[in-house]
Formats: sequence, C-alpha cells, structure tokens
Amino acid sequence: MNVSVNWLSALLGREVDPVDAAHRLAMLAAPVDAIEPLHRDLGDVIVGLVERVERHPNADRLTLCRVHNGRDIVEVVCGAPNVTAGTKYPYAPAGAVLPGGLKLTERKIRGVTSHGMLCSAQELGLGSDHEGIMELRTDAAPGTSLVDALPVADTRLELDVTPNRPDLLCHRGVARELGAAYGVPVRLPAIPGARHESAAPRRVKRSGTVGGITVTIDDVDGCPRYLAAVINGLTIGPSPAWLEARLRSVGARPINNVVDATNYILYELNQPMHAFDLRRLRGDAIIVRRARAGERITTLDGEARALTPEMTMICDAEGPTAIAGVMGGAASEVTPDTTDVLLECAYFDPTRIRHTRKALKMSTEASYRFERGLDLQAMSEAVRRAVALIRAVAGGEEPEPAVDVCPEPPPTQTVFLRPERVTHVLGVPIDREEVERHLVSVGFAVAPKDDRLHVQVPGWRPDVTREADLIEEVARLRGFDGFPVELRPFRPSSVPNDPVEPLKGRIRRVLTALGLHEARTNPLVRTGSPSAQAVLNPLSEDEAFLREGLLPGLVASVERNWSARVRDVRLFEIGVTFRAQECGRLPVETLMVAGLVTGARTPPHWSIPAGAPDYDAWDLRGLFGEAAQVAFPSGRVSGGEGGWVVQDATGAVRGRAGVLKADRPQWAAPLFGFEIEVEVAERRTAAYHPLPTTPPIERDVALVLPDGVTAARVEAVMREAGGALLERVTVFDEYRARELGGRSVAWRLVLRARDRTLRDEEADRTIGSVLSALREQLGVERRQA
Repeated sequence: MNVSVNWLSALLGREVDPVDAAHRLAMLAAPVDAIEPLHRDLGDVIVGLVERVERHPNADRLTLCRVHNGRDIVEVVCGAPNVTAGTKYPYAPAGAVLPGGLKLTERKIRGVTSHGMLCSAQELGLGSDHEGIMELRTDAAPGTSLVDALPVADTRLELDVTPNRPDLLCHRGVARELGAAYGVPVRLPAIPGARHESAAPRRVKRSGTVGGITVTIDDVDGCPRYLAAVINGLTIGPSPAWLEARLRSVGARPINNVVDATNYILYELNQPMHAFDLRRLRGDAIIVRRARAGERITTLDGEARALTPEMTMICDAEGPTAIAGVMGGAASEVTPDTTDVLLECAYFDPTRIRHTRKALKMSTEASYRFERGLDLQAMSEAVRRAVALIRAVAGGEEPEPAVDVCPEPPPTQTVFLRPERVTHVLGVPIDREEVERHLVSVGFAVAPKDDRLHVQVPGWRPDVTREADLIEEVARLRGFDGFPVELRPFRPSSVPNDPVEPLKGRIRRVLTALGLHEARTNPLVRTGSPSAQAVLNPLSEDEAFLREGLLPGLVASVERNWSARVRDVRLFEIGVTFRAQECGRLPVETLMVAGLVTGARTPPHWSIPAGAPDYDAWDLRGLFGEAAQVAFPSGRVSGGEGGWVVQDATGAVRGRAGVLKADRPQWAAPLFGFEIEVEVAERRTAAYHPLPTTPPIERDVALVLPDGVTAARVEAVMREAGGALLERVTVFDEYRARELGGRSVAWRLVLRARDRTLRDEEADRTIGSVLSALREQLGVERRQA
C-alpha cells in the first residue's frame, strides 16, 4: 500500500514527519518497507508564461516561444505542437538539473539560441505523456517554483499490510492509527471547490429508483448492499492539479476528473466505486445478478471474457455491463462525451470476488480490496463524499439523493471485554480507563456493563471477533516495547510444578507422533464392579460411579464415530482411575494412559489404489511397546499375538494390550487397545521448619586467605566447626593488598540457638572453634586491624 505523507498530514491536521510516522506504524504492527521522496528534484523548474509563439525561421516543425520567467522574457525553442500563447507551462532555465541528472545549457537549435526548455510531464517525472508540453492550470505568477505552484513534492511510504487489516488499505485507516499514536483526531479534509453536500441516501429493501434508473439486487448473497447516485450535466476533462497530485503520489495515473474522483475515494476511504455513462446503459435498469451460462463481456482493458454462473455481474436491461468488484465493461465506460453518470458504491462478497478474479486471471485495485472485506456500514458516507467531489471537479447536478438498496440492515459486531482478563493475559496491570482510552482512539465504541466492557466493533475491523482480539488491540496500542522483556511465570508462586506434568507431556509427544489424537472422557460412569467407587450424590444414574479404567470411555467414543460412519479412529487419554477402599476411606487414585486404534493404518492417498491396510495385532504391539517405554520404563513387555502385558520387577501386571470388544458394524475394522499404569517417581517431601522465636547473634570476621584457598573451602570448614549454632554464613567484603600476603575476605556469621537465648560466651566459644579449625586445616588467620 502506497501512502502519501501529504495526504496523511491533511487528514490529521498537522505536519507528519515521514521517519517518525514509519517508526510509529512499525510499533503498531504495520511496518513500512520503504520511504521514498517524490519530486523533490524539481526545485530548478519554475512556472513560465508563454506570451508569444512564432514559427522557427529555419525549421518547419519547431516553434520559437517567448517565455516570461518572472523577471524578463527569454526565447525557448520548442518542438511540441500544443504550446499556445497566454498559457503557463513548466519552464527549466539554463543551468537547471532535471530528474535523471540532465543539466540544461544554452544551446543553438537551427541557428537560434534556446534559453532552457519547456517540459513535458514525462520529462518531469509527473506522468507518461511525452507528446506535448505539460499545461499548468494554476494561478501562480510566472517565476514561481513548480513545487510551490503544484502540490507535487511529497514523501511516499510503502506500507506492508497484512490480509487481516483491510482498514490500512486507505489513507484514513493509516491516519487513524497515527492519530491514536499522536493523540489527535482524524478529519476528512474539505474538498476544494465543493459547494453543496450530497443528501443522505434513501434506504430501500430489494429495489429502488434513482434518476429514472431502477436498481435491483437479485443476488443478495453476492451483493448485500448496493448504492447508486445519478449526476447530470457534468463535463469530462482533466482533473485539477491537487487531485492529480494526490493520485500520482500513490502511483496512480490520472485519467479524467470523474474516474479520478472515484479513485480518490478508493485511496482515501477504501471504498471502490465505478461510474457508468448513463446514456450508454441499455434500458433504464441496473440489476445485480449471477451471470448466465454463455454470457460474455468486454472489459475496460479491451478483453472479451467468458462468464460463469458463479460470478456476480452488474447488468443493465439487456445484459452484463460490469464484473462486480473486479472491472467495468467497455460498453458503458466514461468518455470525453459523457454528460450523465450513474455512480456505483457496493459491497460484494469477498469469497465470490476471489473466485471470480482467479477464474478470469485478472487482479485490480478494487478486487484486491473487495477480497479482504470492506466497511459495510460506511458506504453511505463514501457515496456522499464521492458525489460532492465529482460535482466539485466536473460540475453537474444530483437530481435526487442516492438510492441505498439493502435487503438486511448492516450488521454490528459486539464483544464483551473483562478488564481483569487484559491484565491476566498481558502480564502487566492495565486499568479500565487505559483500556477504554486505547480502544476508543481507533474507533471502537466502549460502554461499561456490570464488571465488563461492552465494545462495539467498527465496520472497518472485520478481524476483531473475540475478547482475545481486543486484548491484542490494547497491547498493540499500548506499545509492545512497553512490556517487560523477561519471561515471567504464569502464576506468582515459588512452588515447583508437579513432577508428573513433564512426564505426561512426554507421553503426549510420543503418542501424538504415532498418529493418535488425545481425548477427554467422562470420569463418571453408569455401572461398576464391586471395587468401583460409588458417588454419594450422583447427578444421574448414568454418572453413579467413578471409572475404574480409561478404555470403556474411549470405546464409547469409537462407537459414536462409527455411528457417524467414521471408520478410521486413533485416540488416547491420560487420566486418573479410581478403586474403592473399605471403612469409608477415600478411593485409591492411579494415573493411567490408554489408547486404541481401528481402521486404516495410514490416511487414504492416490498412490495406494487399493487403500491402506488396516491396523493389526502387530501394529498394536508396536504402539504398546512405545507407550510402555515412556509410561512405565522399568517394566517388561511380554506376551503373544493374542495379547501383551507389561510387568514390573515383582511380576505384577501394570498394563495390558489386545483386541477390544465393541458394538462394531460389519464394515468397521477390528478395535485394538492398551492401558498402562503411569510410573511416577518418588517425590521428596519438603521439610518444614518453623520460624525462629529466639534472637540471633551476629559476628563479623575478616580472614586472610593464602593464595589457592577458595572462599567455598573456607565456608565449608566454618559450617562444620560451627555446628548446630551456626545458622548462616555470608561474604560481604573483599580486600586485596600486597602487604597482606593474600587477600582479605570478610564474613558475617549468624549464630542462634533454637530452644533458648544464646549467650555471648557461647557465641565466642563457637567463633573460637571456627577460627581454630580454619588455622589448622587451611592456614587461614584472622586479619589484624
């Protein structure tokens, strides 16, 4: 997306610095790929007024122009046939440097000295026209710099727009993002020369009339809304300089004032529009319908295209006149003789447009936007602004307000947001007021509702459908660089994770790698064996017992798949089973893993004409061995084709595998399954020590450590010699000096008796024992002051 900085400045009502804007957009997740200055190399070109045009005395195809450059009259030899007296043109005097590095000098052409040159649009980099000199429609006096007379000096930002952000495909959408960053509102600039504001469109259901044309929507799925306006008595011609400059700044080519006006709305509001020559429409009807088999249309690019019934078409009374959302037809295009137009502003289904564009192998600015979704709610504003712009640049009158054919009211999206959820997800405290401020700054309507925020999503943000999307908006607008860079824990606790969780994660990775899908079944079952734990207050008789195994629940899941004619099923579950105990004791809980497979061993593929073979008992043996290796690694797998078991070191069975019984239809394959107890390593019990109730005694000791003696060795000797009274040892200083013969390290020793108040005499004896042990074992002496 090409974005004009001048255009953004007009929308924001302030000068926009390109580099700063690029940085802010990047931080808002809309990176700028390039910053390109436009036409700033035209500083040497000025406005020249041609006062007289004469034939060259020595050449038939050249003319001699007398040009007023603001100070005096100079002679310029020109070969273009369109130069007339009394008209202003771009004039490059001798010494000027044109785009591309060409430096002009005074030179004789057929015996006459030319003092510079009159320039075409191509020579100035302002267009592709090189046949004639560029005529200037400006009130600027001769000698005025061209970049001051025409708003052509600009900076272009090349924006990288992701498919989920269609609102950034127009200048108002980009300005809205920058407005949130700068804290300024976005206002559409006034249209130069606009005298009247268009009236609000008239809403009808399926059909309505405007300017004698009946507009009908037959294909409501492909076109939920269609607005049409009629403008009579306009004059087709070149656009004013400001409008052409706006379009050139984004890389678009000016065509004529009406087409340029529709393109201006496209780039400003992200609403593609199309103008039909009203006199070239066949009949007095516009019908939005599906194409019929065998229909054809010649589009604006001159290509004849075959249509299919899957395409939505804009038709007149006799047949197709435009491909909806892609391109108009040549039969009704605006020409220099056009005086009356029908202006189309519509919403087309993105999926339909994508399929049409791909089928016809054509892509346009309009289809690019329709495919990503437009603002269905803002179309009335777009058509009114387009009518006002066309009347300002081409004249004409609007005989009656536009008609708005809309079978169903435009939908509105509402999402509830919990402020505490924002803090929980983002990991930093963000108050409700800040959340509201950020969302309102980009167009969301926010209203408190109980302990939540009622957020109405604007039509230009079809990507926001969930609470998580709103939280992402808050994070984006707050600034990702404002969040801590370190990885913070999910819960504020120093308690380590249960060791069984990493083990369950390893089991999941192994079984999913083998093609199984994890399932969750109900731990409450209908019946149970004598060892089953009954529920004291069951919700229903179907949930009266706690499960004793995982396989019955998984088998029931397979049977439900079979009832839906799903033949290939691969499931596993990691869960707890229960076994009742006597005397009202809580049931014994055992962590188990179970899995089952049935049907084809591999998914269907064209390279296997006969289909993949079904799982057999030896496939089960492989699955069982892989699962047992990670779930019960100390066990031993044994058995035969009829079934296998995994046994621990004592010979006790900790898992089984084999063919399972189930209510199997005839077309289903055999059902194989396994269930293994998960071997959980012994966990160390944390020791509890109550907080001390007696006061400590602290002693600071500075020791001289000989070379080669580490502080760790010194601390180990201290702890051993200090015994039970030495609670804590901490280094708090180090000093090095050559006269010491080593280094001086200072420790703080904390002594405490848990059952009594420690006396100074006891503390002194303990310190003496520590110093004595250090002297004898390490040669460490206490430093003398």
